[in-house]
Amino acid sequence: MAGWVRHLSAPFARAGLRFAPMNPIVVIPSRLASTRLPAKALADIAGEPMIVRVVHRAKAAGLGPVVVAAGDRAIVEAVEGLEVMAVLTDPALPSGSDRVHAALGMVDPEGRHDVVINLQGDLPLIEPSDVASALRPVEAGYDIGTLVAPVTHEDELRASSVVKVACAFPDAGAGVARALYFSRQVLPWGEGPFWHHIGIYAWRREALTGFVGLAPSLLEERESLEQLRALEAGMTVGCARIGRAPLGVDTPADLERVRAWVAA
Repeated sequence: MAGWVRHLSAPFARAGLRFAPMNPIVVIPSRLASTRLPAKALADIAGEPMIVRVVHRAKAAGLGPVVVAAGDRAIVEAVEGLEVMAVLTDPALPSGSDRVHAALGMVDPEGRHDVVINLQGDLPLIEPSDVASALRPVEAGYDIGTLVAPVTHEDELRASSVVKVACAFPDAGAGVARALYFSRQVLPWGEGPFWHHIGIYAWRREALTGFVGLAPSLLEERESLEQLRALEAGMTVGCARIGRAPLGVDTPADLERVRAWVAA
């Protein structure tokens, strides 16, 4: 696909206009070939594989059907009996977004679901209400919705593993703000809050199709952040703020923190 033409202008999104009711579906991309924590999808947390805990959270959100887009048969087997759909996708797909798109083509080729929530399979403690919050920017007219939480510690602010978002909420009551940039560096400059990006996305179906048809962009490759491809292509990304960032699992230390939290 040569490019992307936004179907909604930013002023419409900022005005908070509401559109036709959405018919969302939740897709959880998951694979075993994790670099820093191999097979983390099946890591045991208080007697349950992590992917099973994420599925439970997705179902509790009550947004629509839940699909596991698995890169490995062992993940499909792990979620059997949970009353969710599980499909086996090509393990060579380059990203979670590509895996979600491939799974949609298998479970909903007719396009009945116009919005898809890409819920990462390494967020076993995500609040179901926070999953639902990712829809708020899409309801307001953005192509893509995602989540942010306040940065609360200096270590969090300086860590390159924590992605920061340049966005501004005009007042305490504003629930959605436009994302201007994502970076592993501290941004923006000056006094004010900093926002920790949480990698959950609510995609308009046509935006996801357009996105996976684009080549990786220059800033995406420089920062190693896939969402920059969408911004460089002219898509609008809206951020819904939540109270705090959930504990995710990317390293063995992260896994031990989550296990300790569950045990407590």
